[in-house]
Amino acid sequence: MSLPPSTPSTRPTSGRPATAGGSSPFGGRPGGPPPTPEPADHVTVRSKGRHPYDCVFLMAYGAPEKMEDVRPFLDNVLRGLPVPKERYEAVVHHYEVIGGRSPLNELTDRQAAGLRAELTRRGLDLPVIVGMRFYKPYMFTALRAMKEKGCRRAIGIILSPYQSIPSWEKYQETIQEVLDLGYSEEVPEVDFVLPWFDHPKFAKSQAAQLKTAMDKIPAERHATTKVVFTAHSIPTAVAARCPYAQQIEHACQAVTQELGLTNWALAWQSRSGDPKTPWLEPDVNEYLPSLKNEGVTDVVLCPIGFISDHVEVMYDLDLEAKATCAQVGLNMIRAETVNDHPIFVEALADMVQTRIANDAKHLKR
Repeated sequence: MSLPPSTPSTRPTSGRPATAGGSSPFGGRPGGPPPTPEPADHVTVRSKGRHPYDCVFLMAYGAPEKMEDVRPFLDNVLRGLPVPKERYEAVVHHYEVIGGRSPLNELTDRQAAGLRAELTRRGLDLPVIVGMRFYKPYMFTALRAMKEKGCRRAIGIILSPYQSIPSWEKYQETIQEVLDLGYSEEVPEVDFVLPWFDHPKFAKSQAAQLKTAMDKIPAERHATTKVVFTAHSIPTAVAARCPYAQQIEHACQAVTQELGLTNWALAWQSRSGDPKTPWLEPDVNEYLPSLKNEGVTDVVLCPIGFISDHVEVMYDLDLEAKATCAQVGLNMIRAETVNDHPIFVEALADMVQTRIANDAKHLKR
Protein backbone atom coordinates (compact mmCIF):
# COMPACT_ATOMS: atom_id res chain seq x y z
CA MET A 1 0.00 0.00 0.00
CA SER A 2 3.12 2.18 0.08
CA LEU A 3 2.44 3.85 3.40
CA PRO A 4 4.91 3.89 6.28
CA PRO A 5 5.11 0.58 8.16
CA SER A 6 3.45 0.64 11.54
CA THR A 7 5.72 0.54 14.53
CA PRO A 8 5.06 -1.48 17.68
CA SER A 9 2.42 0.47 19.57
CA THR A 10 -0.92 0.16 21.25
CA ARG A 11 -2.87 0.96 18.09
CA PRO A 12 -5.46 -1.79 17.60
CA THR A 13 -5.34 -3.88 14.45
CA SER A 14 -8.39 -6.07 14.91
CA GLY A 15 -11.22 -3.68 15.64
CA ARG A 16 -10.81 -4.28 19.39
CA PRO A 17 -9.51 -1.74 21.94
CA ALA A 18 -5.77 -1.80 22.42
CA THR A 19 -4.22 -3.36 25.47
CA ALA A 20 -2.31 -1.37 28.03
CA GLY A 21 1.43 -1.53 27.72
CA GLY A 22 1.58 -2.32 23.99
CA SER A 23 4.49 -4.75 24.29
CA SER A 24 4.23 -7.71 21.95
CA PRO A 25 5.68 -11.01 23.17
CA PHE A 26 6.84 -11.64 19.61
CA GLY A 27 8.36 -8.39 18.37
CA GLY A 28 11.21 -5.95 18.63
CA ARG A 29 14.12 -8.09 19.70
CA PRO A 30 17.03 -5.60 19.84
CA GLY A 31 20.55 -6.48 18.91
CA GLY A 32 20.01 -8.20 15.57
CA PRO A 33 17.88 -11.04 14.23
CA PRO A 34 16.14 -13.31 16.72
CA PRO A 35 17.94 -16.47 17.77
CA THR A 36 17.30 -19.67 15.84
CA PRO A 37 14.10 -21.17 17.23
CA GLU A 38 14.01 -24.47 19.01
CA PRO A 39 13.28 -27.48 16.80
CA ALA A 40 9.57 -26.78 16.42
CA ASP A 41 7.29 -26.02 13.52
CA HIS A 42 4.96 -23.54 15.17
CA VAL A 43 4.63 -20.62 17.56
CA THR A 44 2.15 -21.16 20.37
CA VAL A 45 -0.30 -18.43 21.35
CA ARG A 46 -1.86 -19.67 24.57
CA SER A 47 -2.70 -23.06 23.14
CA LYS A 48 -2.70 -25.74 25.81
CA GLY A 49 -2.90 -28.50 23.23
CA ARG A 50 -5.87 -30.11 24.94
CA HIS A 51 -7.80 -30.57 21.70
CA PRO A 52 -6.78 -31.81 18.26
CA TYR A 53 -6.72 -29.23 15.51
CA ASP A 54 -10.16 -28.73 14.00
CA CYS A 55 -9.72 -25.75 11.64
CA VAL A 56 -7.22 -23.67 9.69
CA PHE A 57 -7.03 -19.89 10.08
CA LEU A 58 -5.58 -18.00 7.10
CA MET A 59 -4.60 -14.42 7.92
CA ALA A 60 -4.01 -11.70 5.34
CA TYR A 61 -3.63 -7.93 5.26
CA GLY A 62 -6.91 -7.16 3.55
CA ALA A 63 -7.63 -4.52 0.91
CA PRO A 64 -10.49 -2.28 -0.25
CA GLU A 65 -12.91 -3.81 -2.74
CA LYS A 66 -14.44 -0.58 -4.04
CA MET A 67 -13.34 3.02 -4.33
CA GLU A 68 -15.57 4.31 -1.53
CA ASP A 69 -13.83 1.92 0.86
CA VAL A 70 -10.30 3.18 0.11
CA ARG A 71 -10.18 6.12 2.54
CA PRO A 72 -11.79 4.22 5.46
CA PHE A 73 -9.35 1.38 4.76
CA LEU A 74 -6.35 3.71 4.84
CA ASP A 75 -7.61 5.37 8.01
CA ASN A 76 -7.92 1.96 9.65
CA VAL A 77 -4.37 1.05 8.62
CA LEU A 78 -2.89 4.32 9.87
CA ARG A 79 -4.84 4.60 13.15
CA GLY A 80 -3.56 8.10 13.76
CA LEU A 81 -0.05 7.53 12.41
CA PRO A 82 1.07 10.90 11.02
CA VAL A 83 1.34 10.72 7.24
CA PRO A 84 1.69 13.78 4.99
CA LYS A 85 -1.58 14.61 3.24
CA GLU A 86 0.09 14.46 -0.16
CA ARG A 87 1.29 10.92 0.52
CA TYR A 88 -2.16 9.84 1.68
CA GLU A 89 -3.76 11.30 -1.44
CA ALA A 90 -1.13 9.67 -3.64
CA VAL A 91 -2.09 6.25 -2.34
CA VAL A 92 -5.77 7.04 -2.91
CA HIS A 93 -4.84 7.94 -6.49
CA HIS A 94 -3.02 4.63 -6.91
CA TYR A 95 -6.26 2.81 -6.14
CA GLU A 96 -8.15 5.07 -8.55
CA VAL A 97 -5.74 4.21 -11.34
CA ILE A 98 -6.04 0.44 -10.83
CA GLY A 99 -9.83 0.59 -10.84
CA GLY A 100 -10.67 1.40 -7.24
CA ARG A 101 -10.15 -2.08 -5.85
CA SER A 102 -7.46 -4.60 -5.07
CA PRO A 103 -7.77 -8.31 -5.99
CA LEU A 104 -6.08 -9.34 -2.74
CA ASN A 105 -9.25 -10.38 -0.90
CA GLU A 106 -10.51 -12.40 -3.85
CA LEU A 107 -7.14 -14.11 -4.24
CA THR A 108 -7.04 -14.90 -0.52
CA ASP A 109 -10.46 -16.52 -0.79
CA ARG A 110 -9.22 -18.56 -3.74
CA GLN A 111 -6.19 -19.64 -1.74
CA ALA A 112 -8.49 -20.72 1.09
CA ALA A 113 -10.80 -22.63 -1.26
CA GLY A 114 -7.84 -24.34 -2.90
CA LEU A 115 -6.41 -25.29 0.49
CA ARG A 116 -9.75 -26.67 1.64
CA ALA A 117 -10.00 -28.82 -1.49
CA GLU A 118 -6.42 -30.06 -1.16
CA LEU A 119 -6.89 -30.96 2.50
CA THR A 120 -10.06 -32.87 1.60
CA ARG A 121 -8.13 -34.71 -1.10
CA ARG A 122 -5.62 -35.73 1.58
CA GLY A 123 -8.36 -36.97 3.87
CA LEU A 124 -8.32 -33.99 6.25
CA ASP A 125 -11.80 -32.58 6.87
CA LEU A 126 -10.94 -29.12 8.21
CA PRO A 127 -12.73 -25.83 7.56
CA VAL A 128 -10.47 -23.04 6.32
CA ILE A 129 -11.40 -19.60 7.67
CA VAL A 130 -10.04 -16.28 6.40
CA GLY A 131 -9.42 -13.25 8.65
CA MET A 132 -8.03 -9.86 7.61
CA ARG A 133 -6.11 -7.33 9.65
CA PHE A 134 -7.58 -4.27 7.96
CA TYR A 135 -10.68 -5.34 6.06
CA LYS A 136 -13.74 -7.55 6.38
CA PRO A 137 -13.84 -10.23 7.62
CA TYR A 138 -11.64 -8.85 10.40
CA MET A 139 -9.55 -11.29 12.37
CA PHE A 140 -11.63 -10.96 15.54
CA THR A 141 -14.83 -11.57 13.56
CA ALA A 142 -13.27 -14.62 11.92
CA LEU A 143 -12.19 -15.99 15.30
CA ARG A 144 -15.70 -15.61 16.67
CA ALA A 145 -17.12 -17.33 13.59
CA MET A 146 -14.73 -20.22 14.13
CA LYS A 147 -15.90 -20.60 17.71
CA GLU A 148 -19.53 -20.52 16.60
CA LYS A 149 -18.76 -23.41 14.24
CA GLY A 150 -17.54 -25.37 17.25
CA CYS A 151 -13.85 -24.98 16.47
CA ARG A 152 -11.61 -25.13 19.52
CA ARG A 153 -8.05 -25.14 18.19
CA ALA A 154 -6.72 -23.65 14.96
CA ILE A 155 -3.61 -23.89 12.85
CA GLY A 156 -2.80 -20.28 11.98
CA ILE A 157 -1.03 -19.48 8.72
CA ILE A 158 0.02 -15.90 8.08
CA LEU A 159 -0.09 -15.26 4.35
CA SER A 160 3.27 -13.57 4.43
CA PRO A 161 6.28 -15.89 4.33
CA TYR A 162 8.79 -13.43 5.78
CA GLN A 163 9.27 -12.37 9.37
CA SER A 164 9.33 -8.67 10.12
CA ILE A 165 8.19 -6.50 13.00
CA PRO A 166 5.81 -4.28 10.95
CA SER A 167 4.02 -7.19 9.33
CA TRP A 168 4.34 -10.85 10.30
CA GLU A 169 4.62 -10.37 14.03
CA LYS A 170 1.68 -7.95 14.08
CA TYR A 171 -0.66 -10.81 13.26
CA GLN A 172 0.44 -12.65 16.38
CA GLU A 173 0.11 -9.44 18.37
CA THR A 174 -3.46 -9.03 17.14
CA ILE A 175 -4.43 -12.48 18.41
CA GLN A 176 -2.66 -11.76 21.69
CA GLU A 177 -4.63 -8.51 22.08
CA VAL A 178 -7.89 -10.40 21.76
CA LEU A 179 -6.82 -12.95 24.36
CA ASP A 180 -5.44 -10.33 26.74
CA LEU A 181 -8.77 -8.50 26.64
CA GLY A 182 -10.46 -11.53 28.14
CA TYR A 183 -11.90 -13.13 25.04
CA SER A 184 -9.98 -16.39 25.40
CA GLU A 185 -13.19 -18.36 26.03
CA GLU A 186 -14.90 -16.79 23.01
CA VAL A 187 -12.28 -17.65 20.39
CA PRO A 188 -10.35 -20.81 19.50
CA GLU A 189 -6.78 -21.36 20.57
CA VAL A 190 -4.33 -20.59 17.74
CA ASP A 191 -0.94 -22.08 16.93
CA PHE A 192 0.98 -20.19 14.26
CA VAL A 193 3.03 -21.97 11.61
CA LEU A 194 6.55 -20.52 11.55
CA PRO A 195 7.65 -18.24 8.68
CA TRP A 196 7.69 -20.40 5.57
CA PHE A 197 9.99 -18.42 3.25
CA ASP A 198 12.11 -21.54 2.80
CA HIS A 199 9.33 -24.00 1.97
CA PRO A 200 10.45 -25.88 -1.19
CA LYS A 201 7.02 -25.66 -2.81
CA PHE A 202 6.87 -21.90 -2.26
CA ALA A 203 10.06 -21.69 -4.32
CA LYS A 204 8.68 -24.11 -6.92
CA SER A 205 5.42 -22.19 -7.32
CA GLN A 206 7.18 -18.84 -7.68
CA ALA A 207 9.64 -20.43 -10.10
CA ALA A 208 6.72 -21.69 -12.19
CA GLN A 209 5.22 -18.18 -12.35
CA LEU A 210 8.60 -16.71 -13.23
CA LYS A 211 9.20 -19.23 -16.01
CA THR A 212 5.81 -18.41 -17.52
CA ALA A 213 6.85 -14.76 -17.67
CA MET A 214 10.29 -15.53 -19.07
CA ASP A 215 8.77 -17.65 -21.81
CA LYS A 216 7.15 -14.50 -23.18
CA ILE A 217 10.58 -13.24 -24.20
CA PRO A 218 11.99 -14.59 -27.50
CA ALA A 219 14.66 -17.23 -26.96
CA GLU A 220 17.24 -15.22 -28.88
CA ARG A 221 17.02 -12.45 -26.25
CA HIS A 222 17.32 -14.67 -23.17
CA ALA A 223 21.06 -14.03 -22.99
CA THR A 224 20.39 -10.32 -22.52
CA THR A 225 17.45 -10.76 -20.14
CA LYS A 226 17.78 -10.03 -16.43
CA VAL A 227 15.47 -11.16 -13.65
CA VAL A 228 14.93 -8.58 -10.92
CA PHE A 229 13.21 -9.80 -7.76
CA THR A 230 11.39 -7.16 -5.74
CA ALA A 231 10.08 -6.92 -2.19
CA HIS A 232 8.63 -4.14 -0.05
CA SER A 233 11.37 -1.98 1.40
CA ILE A 234 11.46 -1.28 5.13
CA PRO A 235 13.60 1.13 7.18
CA THR A 236 17.13 -0.18 7.69
CA ALA A 237 16.75 0.28 11.46
CA VAL A 238 13.80 -2.11 11.41
CA ALA A 239 15.61 -4.52 9.08
CA ALA A 240 18.51 -4.69 11.55
CA ARG A 241 16.17 -6.11 14.20
CA CYS A 242 14.52 -8.85 12.15
CA PRO A 243 15.53 -11.48 9.58
CA TYR A 244 13.27 -10.07 6.83
CA ALA A 245 15.96 -9.11 4.31
CA GLN A 246 17.91 -12.33 4.77
CA GLN A 247 14.76 -14.39 4.30
CA ILE A 248 13.92 -12.51 1.08
CA GLU A 249 17.42 -13.21 -0.23
CA HIS A 250 17.09 -16.90 0.69
CA ALA A 251 13.81 -17.13 -1.23
CA CYS A 252 15.37 -15.48 -4.29
CA GLN A 253 18.24 -17.95 -4.27
CA ALA A 254 15.85 -20.88 -3.96
CA VAL A 255 13.87 -19.74 -7.01
CA THR A 256 16.96 -19.11 -9.11
CA GLN A 257 18.26 -22.56 -8.23
CA GLU A 258 14.97 -24.08 -9.38
CA LEU A 259 15.42 -22.46 -12.80
CA GLY A 260 19.21 -22.43 -13.03
CA LEU A 261 19.31 -18.63 -13.29
CA THR A 262 22.53 -16.69 -12.86
CA ASN A 263 21.65 -13.24 -14.22
CA TRP A 264 19.44 -11.86 -11.47
CA ALA A 265 19.29 -9.17 -8.79
CA LEU A 266 17.18 -8.08 -5.83
CA ALA A 267 15.74 -4.56 -5.62
CA TRP A 268 13.32 -2.97 -3.20
CA GLN A 269 10.07 -1.17 -3.88
CA SER A 270 7.23 0.89 -2.43
CA ARG A 271 9.24 2.83 0.13
CA SER A 272 7.55 5.77 1.79
CA GLY A 273 7.85 7.96 4.85
CA ASP A 274 10.48 10.57 5.63
CA PRO A 275 13.02 10.66 2.74
CA LYS A 276 15.75 11.29 5.32
CA THR A 277 15.13 7.88 6.91
CA PRO A 278 17.34 5.16 5.38
CA TRP A 279 15.41 2.28 3.83
CA LEU A 280 16.59 -0.90 2.16
CA GLU A 281 18.10 -0.20 -1.25
CA PRO A 282 18.43 -0.14 -4.21
CA ASP A 283 14.99 1.14 -5.11
CA VAL A 284 13.73 -0.68 -8.19
CA ASN A 285 13.08 2.51 -10.14
CA GLU A 286 16.59 3.75 -9.45
CA TYR A 287 18.14 0.37 -10.27
CA LEU A 288 16.38 -0.39 -13.58
CA PRO A 289 18.03 2.39 -15.67
CA SER A 290 21.48 1.02 -14.83
CA LEU A 291 20.66 -2.25 -16.60
CA LYS A 292 20.84 -0.58 -20.01
CA ASN A 293 24.54 0.00 -19.43
CA GLU A 294 24.97 -3.73 -18.80
CA GLY A 295 23.61 -4.56 -22.24
CA VAL A 296 20.28 -5.80 -20.89
CA THR A 297 17.42 -5.71 -23.41
CA ASP A 298 14.65 -7.31 -21.36
CA VAL A 299 13.88 -7.36 -17.65
CA VAL A 300 11.52 -9.69 -15.83
CA LEU A 301 10.27 -8.32 -12.53
CA CYS A 302 9.37 -10.98 -9.98
CA PRO A 303 7.59 -9.56 -6.89
CA ILE A 304 8.74 -12.35 -4.59
CA GLY A 305 8.01 -10.25 -1.51
CA PHE A 306 4.26 -10.59 -2.11
CA ILE A 307 2.11 -13.70 -2.47
CA SER A 308 -0.92 -12.02 -4.07
CA ASP A 309 -1.24 -9.37 -6.74
CA HIS A 310 -2.43 -6.09 -5.21
CA VAL A 311 -1.81 -2.35 -5.36
CA GLU A 312 1.96 -2.49 -4.72
CA VAL A 313 2.30 -4.90 -7.61
CA MET A 314 -0.32 -3.47 -9.96
CA TYR A 315 0.64 0.19 -9.54
CA ASP A 316 4.23 0.27 -8.33
CA LEU A 317 5.45 -2.34 -10.82
CA ASP A 318 2.91 -2.65 -13.63
CA LEU A 319 2.71 1.13 -14.05
CA GLU A 320 5.61 2.95 -12.37
CA ALA A 321 8.38 0.43 -13.01
CA LYS A 322 7.11 -0.26 -16.51
CA ALA A 323 7.25 3.47 -17.27
CA THR A 324 10.80 3.60 -15.95
CA CYS A 325 11.76 0.74 -18.26
CA ALA A 326 10.09 2.40 -21.24
CA GLN A 327 12.04 5.61 -20.63
CA VAL A 328 15.37 3.80 -20.93
CA GLY A 329 14.35 1.40 -23.70
CA LEU A 330 13.96 -1.81 -21.69
CA ASN A 331 11.24 -4.33 -22.42
CA MET A 332 9.62 -5.30 -19.12
CA ILE A 333 7.62 -8.39 -18.25
CA ARG A 334 6.17 -8.89 -14.78
CA ALA A 335 5.85 -12.38 -13.29
CA GLU A 336 2.72 -13.11 -11.32
CA THR A 337 2.95 -13.66 -7.60
CA VAL A 338 2.16 -17.20 -6.45
CA ASN A 339 -1.53 -16.26 -6.01
CA ASP A 340 -3.46 -19.56 -5.93
CA HIS A 341 -1.01 -21.56 -8.03
CA PRO A 342 -1.63 -25.29 -7.40
CA ILE A 343 1.91 -25.89 -6.15
CA PHE A 344 1.57 -23.04 -3.66
CA VAL A 345 -1.72 -24.48 -2.43
CA GLU A 346 0.13 -27.77 -1.92
CA ALA A 347 2.70 -25.90 0.16
CA LEU A 348 -0.05 -24.57 2.43
CA ALA A 349 -1.51 -28.07 2.78
CA ASP A 350 1.94 -29.45 3.62
CA MET A 351 2.24 -26.94 6.46
CA VAL A 352 -1.12 -28.01 7.87
CA GLN A 353 -0.41 -31.71 7.50
CA THR A 354 3.02 -31.41 9.12
CA ARG A 355 1.63 -29.48 12.09
CA ILE A 356 -1.14 -32.06 12.62
CA ALA A 357 1.31 -34.96 12.41
CA ASN A 358 3.74 -33.38 14.86
CA ASP A 359 0.94 -32.48 17.24
CA ALA A 360 -0.37 -36.05 17.15
CA LYS A 361 3.06 -37.27 18.28
CA HIS A 362 2.97 -34.77 21.16
CA LEU A 363 -0.52 -35.82 22.25
CA LYS A 364 0.53 -39.46 22.39
CA ARG A 365 3.33 -38.73 24.87
